[in-house]
Amino acid sequence: MAEKKAHPIFYIVLVEPKNSGNIGAVARAMMNFDVDKLYLVNPCELDSVCYARAMHATKILDDAKTFSCFEDAVKNLDYLVATSSIESKTDKRHLRNPLFLEDFAEKVLEVKGKIGLVFGREDYGLFNEEIAACDIMLKIPTSESYPSLNLSHAVTIVLYSLYLRKAYIPKRRRPMGPLEKKKLYEFFGQLLDDIDYPPHKKEHTTIMFKRIMGRAMPSKWEYHTLMGVFSKTLGKIKRTQGKK
Repeated sequence: MAEKKAHPIFYIVLVEPKNSGNIGAVARAMMNFDVDKLYLVNPCELDSVCYARAMHATKILDDAKTFSCFEDAVKNLDYLVATSSIESKTDKRHLRNPLFLEDFAEKVLEVKGKIGLVFGREDYGLFNEEIAACDIMLKIPTSESYPSLNLSHAVTIVLYSLYLRKAYIPKRRRPMGPLEKKKLYEFFGQLLDDIDYPPHKKEHTTIMFKRIMGRAMPSKWEYHTLMGVFSKTLGKIKRTQGKK
């Protein structure tokens, strides 16, 4: 008997949605594509319009979890994907350097655990600090004349792209987990400190490294290789400093 392929668990995170109809339409799209976990951060009232737009997906609304702040909503998720129509115009501005939907959909099914797909406010989108907290930023290609999608439309397109690829998951790697990811970022931060990296550049470079790792989605084997390199580098730095 062929081994059943495991899928990551997707969570839709709506940050301060202001239109109840959009929330209902998001729930309907989630049910269309077999996603049932909805997190709401400071949402508007889930009124009759919301439930009407949800159609047969009202259970998703009933089971939705509400949070008062973004940090509480995402703290138990393993991998965070910010969505935004605003991207950097240069590779040197790492915060909003996006991964495009087609590339993301092909890679993310290799990730194990809870994946938060984070969508921002209808008027302002996600704030910079919310995007910085995520592993990658995702962009849906749209016309430059009007790049911003309706909230429910954006959720629908992302879930459709993921749903299409569920039947075509490649042979699974053992992906890096959340604890390993945290340790990798800590080691990188320690490395910057030990080489006296300019403090005013540290945040920018840390985000750059986080984005690189987010796009690469390294396996456990790749993680241990990187950690071995960092460990030997830090050890050599400390020995060199001890000789001075």
